[in-house]
Amino acid sequence: MKTIQLPTINLRRKSKDVLESPEAPCAAMSTEQTEKSSNGAGGEKRKNKIRFPDRMKMTSLMKRHKHKSPEVPVVLDFNQNLEQNHLAEASQHLLAQEERLFSSETTDEQVPCTDDEEDRLQKDYEALKLRLRMVIHDSFNMDNQVTLKSAVTAILQEEERDHVWEKTAKHERPVWRPMECREIHNTLLQKVVEVRLQRANEEESGVDKLSTSLKKDVCRMGKRIQNDLLQVVRDVQGCYPPEFDVCNMYTQLYHQAFSMKLQELTQSNTELEDCIYILSWINDYYPKGVLQQKELESHISSEALGPLLPTECLKTLEEQYLSHKEAEVRTWLSSALKKEEELWQTDEKPELMDNYYISHLAIDVIHLVDGAIKEAVTILGNEDKAQRILFQLSSFLASYKKSIAELLKGKNKNIPDILKTSLVSIKQLREYIKARENLAEDVKGTWLSTVADLRESCHRYFLSTIHKELKLHYRKLWTQAWFSGSHNILGDLLSALEDQITRFTFLKPACMEELLSQLHTEVMMEYVRRMLKRKVKLKDKDEQETAATFLCEDSARINALFIKAGSKEKWLSSVLPKISEVLRLQDAGSLQLEIVTLARTYPDISERQVLALLQLKTNLSSVDVRNIKESLIENRTSPVSELPPPFFCNVPVKRMLI
Repeated sequence: MKTIQLPTINLRRKSKDVLESPEAPCAAMSTEQTEKSSNGAGGEKRKNKIRFPDRMKMTSLMKRHKHKSPEVPVVLDFNQNLEQNHLAEASQHLLAQEERLFSSETTDEQVPCTDDEEDRLQKDYEALKLRLRMVIHDSFNMDNQVTLKSAVTAILQEEERDHVWEKTAKHERPVWRPMECREIHNTLLQKVVEVRLQRANEEESGVDKLSTSLKKDVCRMGKRIQNDLLQVVRDVQGCYPPEFDVCNMYTQLYHQAFSMKLQELTQSNTELEDCIYILSWINDYYPKGVLQQKELESHISSEALGPLLPTECLKTLEEQYLSHKEAEVRTWLSSALKKEEELWQTDEKPELMDNYYISHLAIDVIHLVDGAIKEAVTILGNEDKAQRILFQLSSFLASYKKSIAELLKGKNKNIPDILKTSLVSIKQLREYIKARENLAEDVKGTWLSTVADLRESCHRYFLSTIHKELKLHYRKLWTQAWFSGSHNILGDLLSALEDQITRFTFLKPACMEELLSQLHTEVMMEYVRRMLKRKVKLKDKDEQETAATFLCEDSARINALFIKAGSKEKWLSSVLPKISEVLRLQDAGSLQLEIVTLARTYPDISERQVLALLQLKTNLSSVDVRNIKESLIENRTSPVSELPPPFFCNVPVKRMLI
């Protein structure tokens, strides 16, 4: 280290050291002391002395620190040690002098110390303190590491001596005690860190491509912190004993300085671009790119640092970003739907993939929403906050539902093909919403209800046409012609159904399955509705058993057709056979038990439907019907554990008199 001319020091003054910017180290490192207290007129030398413990005598002290300082082959005095930056040895020299002057073990032969000796020792301590400040200020100089290590040893020695003097009254201590070297060291490191961050704007490069001055400032500071912490771990750390915890000390100081700089940058209105960049540094680049470097992980405790910005300041930035992102996502979704509507108005056929029509609407929507949420999670560092963006689906679903309704009102010749593509998108949206684990159940239920309405609109377009074509065949069910078997009424119905099903071309298999399942259910409901219209009266046991047999046969044929076509509603195969048991039974008690079993299996069957079913059996007495009704009311409250989907609640029955 370059030798400097020490400033003139007033040796008779005693005051707190004043710490100035390390940009002017020589000026900053001059310390002042208060005048020595005198015990009488004429400044008489103090007589009180202190007994130093054996552990503080310089023989034992030098042995303890011998491994920390290189062995000096030639005995040097204080000034020589100071000039050669042997600061630990210089400190030991002064401590020995202090021990000689103030020890209570002075022998009779020893000459008491004079004011000049005490003044000279104070001056030497000031020179040592000045040099310590200069070395600490130069901590990041690679050529300074040996000197820094010696300086740290000196600081520990002086701190230990301060502790010894704590037991002595202030007026009996040397004017330079306590030296407070550790406190000065810590304060100076804070200044060093602040200055290095300030100078980052001049010294750090590689940020020219960033678009704003704020981005460049933040990036330069981040790079400076990253590089400096690595240097602390690689080089500076070895100059300190473990008790200093110097890596965490530097990390905390840089964290605090960076925090203050960010607060200054966000005091005024922050542009959106800068807002996003600051949030990215706070939640992504800084914690992951700087603090979580593999080389630093085992040396620092980043979880103890605390937030970079105060809560209110951070909330302001987050709200600015989220409001912008929500509006942006709404615009994207609106544009995606508008693009889809424009495709509907063209005469072109939809895109065909794997032999079915597809739409990119749901894929685009999901990609846009997921991408925005993923970005927000990274920028905000919080998944719950980012979920706000997902709520933009609410307005999109409402708009999509309105668009489908408007399409169905028009006369577009491509409506069937358009709805086939829409069913693909609707299914994808439904699956996406169901998979959102963090979505509140009430919100999820509302959205799924809207999606169900969308699917129902598309299904109703196809199924209403089919039911219209089948209406003539439905009317013949459960008529005398059906019961007599003179006509193949069910066969005609099934042939017509097969013809309609074959028209479902270019429909995605999964969507085809759902459409067929609904058609399957509605055909079975229509069959039961026709039965409960009571156009056929079963007068005796033979007729009732015959009707029960027909019922089971019809059930088997209808369900076989739909299962073969792709329906997954196999549970429908048991509906008509269970009803047939009611027709087959003749014993009133058995019939009463069977009705209760039917009501427990299908809790949605109404009392009116049960009575309509019983009215098919004209040989039942009014008393039997009344007893069955009472038993049903009393015993139907215990349904089976696994309930089938709703069925009878969708089968209308005309009001009757019993």
